[in-house]
Amino acid sequence: MLVFYKERLALLSVPKTGSTAYHSALRARADLVITHPPELKHAPVRRYDRFIQNMFRKMYDTEMEIMAVVREPIDWLGSWYRFRRREDRIGHPHSTRDVSFDAFVQAYMQTPQPEFANVGSQSQFFRPRNNGVGASYVFKYDHQDRIVEFLQSRLNYDFTLQRENVSPPAETILSSETEAAYRKHSRADFAVYDAAQ
Repeated sequence: MLVFYKERLALLSVPKTGSTAYHSALRARADLVITHPPELKHAPVRRYDRFIQNMFRKMYDTEMEIMAVVREPIDWLGSWYRFRRREDRIGHPHSTRDVSFDAFVQAYMQTPQPEFANVGSQSQFFRPRNNGVGASYVFKYDHQDRIVEFLQSRLNYDFTLQRENVSPPAETILSSETEAAYRKHSRADFAVYDAAQ
């Protein structure tokens, strides 16, 4: 999470959407940088509003506009799947090393989810509190040029983005049946992605 006080902008970090690269590029320019623990770095809109935004309201009678990035849902799960196949995850309950991507997506749709498939939901990340505000700017992950242009303009700051924390390659093929079931199961995630810039 990065907060730019003068510009009244908070950049929230949806997991697996390139947030580490933006943190590296902009941390020197930000007024508030939260990188650890992950529950705070990746605080969803509701948690941000309840704790961080509320601090600005109470102390300075102001609010930050919220910006975040959303990834195409199948691609997003693919990134989680590849990330959890890393060598250092072998033997860990999160490991997807011995699971196909199709089986991973099927497990994601189960209730309860097995630990290796419990990765959250992008639509839940963006859900505001009942009395809170939602994200003002939501950009598609595959529109990196728009994200960089927006931030450079809003912050009056030129920066170069480097790829970081890239998940290792792996086959991410879904059967047509699993894809159809997933699109139905996670229609809210697809709606958030479709509505983004």
